[in-house]
Amino acid sequence: MKRIKEACLLQTIHFQLKEDLEHDAAVQAVRAEVEHYKTQLDRSRTRYQITEEAEQPDSSILIHIKKQYNNHSCGAYMD
Repeated sequence: MKRIKEACLLQTIHFQLKEDLEHDAAVQAVRAEVEHYKTQLDRSRTRYQITEEAEQPDSSILIHIKKQYNNHSCGAYMD
């Protein structure tokens, strides 16, 4: 029998601009989407650590994140 002792996801998420909006409105929408994503993680009590958050030349946002998987212990992954 095997059991998962610790689990963590490493993700790269690219929040892209919406093409049907003007550039300024699209940039604001992307920033709001990133904040909503972080708020959602906090609300669901998901442990996470953003290792890098970078604005791209086109004003989209790229996030590298370590995230708890299915309420498993994260152990040393979050250190």
